[in-house]
Parts: sequence; structure tokens; C-alpha cells
Amino acid sequence: MPFDKHGSPTVWSGFFKGVANALPLQIATVPFGVIFGALAIDAGLSLGETMAMTSIVVAGAAQLVALQMLVDNAPAWLIVFTAAFVNLRMAIYSASLAVHWEGVGPWPRVLAAWFLNDQSYALSVRRYVERREPRAARVGFFFGVGTCCLSCWLSACLFGALLGAHLPGSWPTDFAVPVVFISLVAPWLRTWPNAATAVVAGALSVALAGWANGFGVVVAMIAGIVVGMGMERYKP
Repeated sequence: MPFDKHGSPTVWSGFFKGVANALPLQIATVPFGVIFGALAIDAGLSLGETMAMTSIVVAGAAQLVALQMLVDNAPAWLIVFTAAFVNLRMAIYSASLAVHWEGVGPWPRVLAAWFLNDQSYALSVRRYVERREPRAARVGFFFGVGTCCLSCWLSACLFGALLGAHLPGSWPTDFAVPVVFISLVAPWLRTWPNAATAVVAGALSVALAGWANGFGVVVAMIAGIVVGMGMERYKP
């Protein structure tokens, strides 16, 4: 295992620590991936299309939104726009990580975009703040977390897709989407701005459900964000 001149473990040590830290969190990733894979097959996607989508997008919430819009026959540009909007937080994550990646070359940064998700960001930033480690160890830790998350996500989606291909058509699987989204959103509803965002976005999504091409979802997201940001800025 490589060490720097001070005897501190470098990239590979950080990598394996990242994997170890990420493993317990996959208890949430795996069921989510299985559900998405099964729903994608149920929506009419082939196994190849399902795995291509999950390998390129690599974002559970955005994939579920895109999948629902595909079922609703929304235009491609609106699906891409909405999925990108859902994943807009990744830009904030990138800016936050960049402070700790000063001096890292362009290719690791480009590759990191594929491994960036909620778990790899949260675990990496927490470790960066709590520990003063060499740059190589910080980068290795991020890729260790990302590799663990990505491997479990792709494997779970594949298993769900294979399982979904054998589910009877009479089984009610539509309930899984709202249940998954509730499980994703619920932990964030600890402040009034976050709660207001969820309520406004959720209410408008239902009210505007009849809008063509699922455009009501976009309007609901924008309205929810505006309300949440307004409350965050002007809260006492």
C-alpha cells in the first residue's frame, strides 16, 4: 500500500475506508434500486434500456421522475430538463467538494461526476471536515464511497429488472413510486422551509396532474423551491 513522505496512507487506504464507510448505507440503496428496476420493466422498458438508463443517469429520484414521464409520453426535451432540474443539487455538491480537491487533475474530476451522489457527497464532506488527511487519501475516500454506492445501485437495478420481468401483470406496482419518494423526502422535513417546499410542490403536483406532458411537475418543483428559498431567507 502506498504511503506519503509522512507515513500517512494515500489513495488506496482512503479508497478502502470509503468502501467500509459506505457499506452500511446500502441497506437503503438496494431496495430502492430493486424497485426502480422492476418498475422500469413494468413500464415497458427492455432489460437493456433499463440498465442503460440507470448506468447513464445514476440518480434514483431523477430516474423515477423520467420513468413516469416516459410512461406519460412526455417529449424528450421535457424529460431531460425535468431530470436535470431534480438533480440540480449535484452542482452545489460539486462546488462544495472542489474546495477540498484543490490541485487534483482534470481527469479525476471528470470521473468523479459519475460517482457523485448524496451518499458519496455527505460521507466525503463529513470526513474532510473531521480529519486532516493528504489530498490523495481524500480523493481515494470519495471514489471508495462512490464505487460501493454505484456497484450496489447497478446490481440492485439489474436484479429488480430481472425480477420485474417475471412479475404477474395483475400485481399492483404503481404504489411503489410514491412510497419511495416519501421515504426519500421524509428525512428532510425537519425545518419549516423544507416542509413548506414539500407541501407546496406536492399540492401543486396533484392540482396540475392534468397538464399535458407532465409539465405540471416542473411548475410544482419551481414553485416549491421558490417558497422554500423565500422562507429560508426571511425566517426570523
